[in-house]
Amino acid sequence: QVQLVESGGGLVQAGGSLRLSCAASGSIFSVNAMGWFRQAPGNERELVAHITSGGVTNYADSVKGRFTISRDNAMNTVYLQMSSLKPEDTAVYFCNLLYSPTFNTNLEVWGQGTLVTVSS
Repeated sequence: QVQLVESGGGLVQAGGSLRLSCAASGSIFSVNAMGWFRQAPGNERELVAHITSGGVTNYADSVKGRFTISRDNAMNTVYLQMSSLKPEDTAVYFCNLLYSPTFNTNLEVWGQGTLVTVSS
C-alpha cells in the first residue's frame, strides 16, 4: 500500500514563504507524476502545480512566478516552495501521486492534506 506523508503547512503572514513536502512510500514500480492541489472552504479542489517523471512542470495561473514545484526522484518526494504568499492562498493543500505499482498499471493516491493559512 502506498502512502503519502505531507509536511510544512502552517500560519504565515502575507508576503511570507512556506515549503511543503510530500514523501511517497510503499510498493511503487515507477512514479509517473506528482502534484499539489488545494481546497479553500466553499471551493472545489484545484490544481496548484504538477511535475511529471520527466520534470515537466505545470502551474495554476494564480501561482505562476510565486510557487515552484520540484522533485527528488530517488526519494519519491515532491516539494512546493511558496513565496509572496497572499491571503487567497489560504487552503488545505493536498499532495497527489500518479504511479505504477506494476508494469503497465496506473493508480492515484492522495495525501491527507496540510493546512496553509496566510494572514493579512
